[in-house]
Amino acid sequence: MPHLTRYAMYRRISETLNEPLGGKILGISGIDAFRPLISKQAEVLDVHYPEVDMQNLPFKDSSFDYVISDQVIEHLENPKKALLESYRVLKKGGIAIHTTCFISYVHPCPKDYWRFSPEALEYLCNDFSEILCCGGWGSRIAFFLCSISDRLRFMQIPDSHWSLRRVIALHNEEKYPIVTWVVAKK
Repeated sequence: MPHLTRYAMYRRISETLNEPLGGKILGISGIDAFRPLISKQAEVLDVHYPEVDMQNLPFKDSSFDYVISDQVIEHLENPKKALLESYRVLKKGGIAIHTTCFISYVHPCPKDYWRFSPEALEYLCNDFSEILCCGGWGSRIAFFLCSISDRLRFMQIPDSHWSLRRVIALHNEEKYPIVTWVVAKK
């Protein structure tokens, strides 16, 4: 079950894809939140940063149908190079899904370099043929809750329409993006 800062993001990405992800999928650094979107027949290769450097992927050109990185690119010295690498290893028509943060505390893993607005992600993906979805989610309420406690930041969000936590998790103020994402097609 997704938590406060990622609930709306995963929903929006899911709505954009609108089908189970199949074929060969490269997952970089923990793609568990995407598992419900992935077909059981898909071939998933899970790798982790920094053991596998997203800026220098050790895979052949045109190897994957999907590349998913979840909260990785803020930790990379050269995020543009990393997104170009995701482009390189995608097959023609393949899809890259990259999520990251904009308003977040410093969280080294091993380093913490960047924050990205939706516009920055669009710019970084200007080599892709099409941006399918690019956005951000956050609000003053969520920012306040996150700044009080990590426990509140990572509280689970039920799918119940009557849940106050769900209402907060879906409320978005564009000026306060905590998380940002891009879904781009090669």
